[in-house]
Amino acid sequence: MLHKLGRRRRLRRGEAIAWAGEESLDCANVLSGILKVSALTSDGREQIVGLLYPSDFVGQPFIGISDFTVTALGDTEICVFPKVNFENFLSTQNEMTQALLRRTFGTLNDARRRMLLLGRQSAAERIADFLLQMLDRTGGCSASAGGPVTFDLPLSRGAIADVLGLTIETVSRQMTKLKAAGVIALPGGRTVTIVRRGALRQMADAG
Repeated sequence: MLHKLGRRRRLRRGEAIAWAGEESLDCANVLSGILKVSALTSDGREQIVGLLYPSDFVGQPFIGISDFTVTALGDTEICVFPKVNFENFLSTQNEMTQALLRRTFGTLNDARRRMLLLGRQSAAERIADFLLQMLDRTGGCSASAGGPVTFDLPLSRGAIADVLGLTIETVSRQMTKLKAAGVIALPGGRTVTIVRRGALRQMADAG
């Protein structure tokens, strides 16, 4: 029944589905692509506070004003539900409401885990953990089972720096060190190849 309420919508890179401080009219599920969740700091800089991947939920039912801006990082497809209709549906579907709450709490726990890790990880550990998360989310492409895996980063190095609480220079330096150590390869652009996943995991878990 829920699928009857939704409609597919394609977003181009930079197109927003929600704006911080404005009334939220829609909820959505991410079908493909990646969305970034961001806010403006007091000095007007964008701070990325999270990323949304396929199967993640967008929007805040029963809340009028959006706290964050949600923007497509690249070509993205979502299934959009008018918020009023979605709220009415939830009010009659206890199982769906519980499922949404579980997903919301899961997202909250992920955010808390990220804050905890950022507080105790070194720059090298943050980069290693981030690359592993991106690999898990994107799947990547490998020529053989257990071999090197290649994927495209959805964020620029500047955006990665924002997410991880680092400077662009630090992100670039750490990526170069990983390349020099033979842990990753950087074929060009935003493409990354994980050459030694076990070594990257050890670095991420060192903290």
